[in-house]
Amino acid sequence: MSLIVAATFTTFPAAENAAQRLFDAGFVEEDVTLFFVNPPGQHARVRPRGDAIIDAIAKATPSGAEMGIAIGAAIGAVVGVGVFAVFSAPLIVSLVAAGVCAYVGSLAGAMVRTRGPVDEQIRDSGVLVAVHVSPDSQLDAARVLRDAGGASIERATGRWQQGRWADFDPFTQPEPLDEFGEKHA
Repeated sequence: MSLIVAATFTTFPAAENAAQRLFDAGFVEEDVTLFFVNPPGQHARVRPRGDAIIDAIAKATPSGAEMGIAIGAAIGAVVGVGVFAVFSAPLIVSLVAAGVCAYVGSLAGAMVRTRGPVDEQIRDSGVLVAVHVSPDSQLDAARVLRDAGGASIERATGRWQQGRWADFDPFTQPEPLDEFGEKHA
């Protein structure tokens, strides 16, 4: 396994500038690569829906709708009885009030149950500049990447073959490089 230091840039010209700075600092061309990392959901691992077969939060939607129907119907029944008692309205008004409240309750319940923690993005989308380094040169590479405007500077181990990071996986949690006692986000 090879030691790799990488950073994310927002544009290809910025990444190319960082690569040139790495070359100027003594890194060789076969130890530097850059490539685009797609946004989450666009890695084409599962066709045709993107990266996941089922959204984990959306699985709770049916139970939320059922809960909302029950609560909404109960509220609608109380409102309907209140309208019936106060205004001597026909029974149909009470039934309509119960039905409307049940419907609104099902929507509200489904929405409440689909709210949840948003999946944290594992890796920022952008142009990743990766550098094959030695333990002695990793901090030098990190400094050059940081000075060139790189974000999310990370350290990884992986297979470096023919001048590129051959086993890069956008789903692996990056290990921030603790360069000067500070975590880089």
